[in-house]
Amino acid sequence: MESREDLKSISPHLPLVVRSSSLSWPSQAVVEALKAMARGPSYSGVNSGEVLFLAISDLRRHSFCLSPEPLAPSARRGYAFFFDELLSKAESTKWYGEILPALANLLLRFPSLLETHYQQHADSGLINGVETGLRLLRSQEPGIVFLSQELIGALLGCSLFCLFPISNRDFKDLPMINFDDLFACLYNGYHRRQEHKIRCIIHYFERICSNMPVGFVSFERKVLPLEHLPLCILYPKDRFWCDSVIPLCQFEVKNSGLIEDQSSEALEVDFANKYIGGGALNRGCVQEEIRFMINPELIAGMLFLPSMADNEAIEIVGAERFSSYTGYASSFRFSGDYVDKRVVDRYGRHKTRIIAIDALCSPGKRQYRQECLLREINKAFCGFFYQSNYQQYERLFQENVRAGAEVDQNVQDPMDLLETTSTSGGTYGGISLNQVIRNSEKDCQNPGHEGNVGIVTGNWGCGAFGGDPELKTIIQWLAASQALRPFISYHTFGLEALQYLDQVTRWILSHEWTVGELWKMLVEYSHQRYEGLTDVGFFTWLLPSLPGQNAEMSE
Repeated sequence: MESREDLKSISPHLPLVVRSSSLSWPSQAVVEALKAMARGPSYSGVNSGEVLFLAISDLRRHSFCLSPEPLAPSARRGYAFFFDELLSKAESTKWYGEILPALANLLLRFPSLLETHYQQHADSGLINGVETGLRLLRSQEPGIVFLSQELIGALLGCSLFCLFPISNRDFKDLPMINFDDLFACLYNGYHRRQEHKIRCIIHYFERICSNMPVGFVSFERKVLPLEHLPLCILYPKDRFWCDSVIPLCQFEVKNSGLIEDQSSEALEVDFANKYIGGGALNRGCVQEEIRFMINPELIAGMLFLPSMADNEAIEIVGAERFSSYTGYASSFRFSGDYVDKRVVDRYGRHKTRIIAIDALCSPGKRQYRQECLLREINKAFCGFFYQSNYQQYERLFQENVRAGAEVDQNVQDPMDLLETTSTSGGTYGGISLNQVIRNSEKDCQNPGHEGNVGIVTGNWGCGAFGGDPELKTIIQWLAASQALRPFISYHTFGLEALQYLDQVTRWILSHEWTVGELWKMLVEYSHQRYEGLTDVGFFTWLLPSLPGQNAEMSE
């Protein structure tokens, strides 16, 4: 066990230690405290929020590595406020009598669950033969972590009891994972949204303690490398997009409904912070934070996923939804149980695919500069592109390149051509990477192919992030099309700036533009906008007749 590189990378961030080739809690006192809690309030005396926090403090004190690390100053009052004042008597009785003992039992099994994870899953190559063990998925290192829902439950139980070390997380560029700030924010200026965020989490624990789910969840760091690597498409430059001959995919406008409620299997966009989860474990309560509350298993990724760079995205498959809700931001409310009826795939994951991509924050006028356009479209493309197609694309490209190289005595290594062409978007002997991708499109559209699912998204990078909604809409459409997704379903959430979105996208599709053609139009508009040559939105710039709602759109 000690020799495992994956365990070595994550062990400083876990509350466990390795002894005699096995994992265990750092002291017998921790085990005894958990055993007492597992026997119920009549034995442990844990029958209030105040006493619960004292028990948490004792657990932390007995975990020698955690003793010097203070929790949020108001965490104690937050735990007491929620469990002693906000829960009803019936809810409180169930929490202390049933749920908390079951959670303590789950934490007692945490070391063995993690050992089983490494023994059974990390060595078996469950996903395309790649390593899947729990480890840090470091920046610029693509990889997958594959966790059982039961193990995730134990990890989140550690978060509730604030047992994860925190002193080295900033150094590793990791978000915080303990729940102390979540409860402290409840006390420091009470808002109902904060109470209801916690209610979602407590409901999750109630569900898993009464009926532990048996599926799996995968967390993948996706990377568009900045330098040539085998089996990878490089971070695209402008020419890649200008030269694209990929046709635009179908565009569906949704003026009502929510991303997570769509019925068809699709890749659902998380309007992410570069630190996955954003403000989920403190005061945040917008799109990403809400998704993390109703699908709490997403929180587990915050343990081992450092912040995203500009050429990275994070895809999470299989996170089960447990809660219903109403409202948004300050009006957010937990509204009861949710039974997730999504079917599972061959790996035991719910067919819920969530892609986290972070947009530029407060970009202002600079969002119209070409480097910012490239950053945003490449970020979306990294998320939307099906990574397993890399091998297919490179194999097809190599076959064509080698055929051309046979008649060119100056070519020393056909892979040099691949690197040059994939970086620039150029061609060799009439062969382009875009053309190879287009030629393989039919394979991606076979029924059942994992790449044959559309994109469900909305106003990514707008709202608090300050992005131009028209610009961001077109960028996502271009990225989805280039990634060979069959459709993009766009939720406008009633945004006035997108009132003509359906008309504009239908007009563009009727003219059968390629990705390259629309990209060049967007670049030209953005140049004019940045230089102050126009102050209208992209839709009006493209189709001046738009302000007349019944106007015919023609050439």
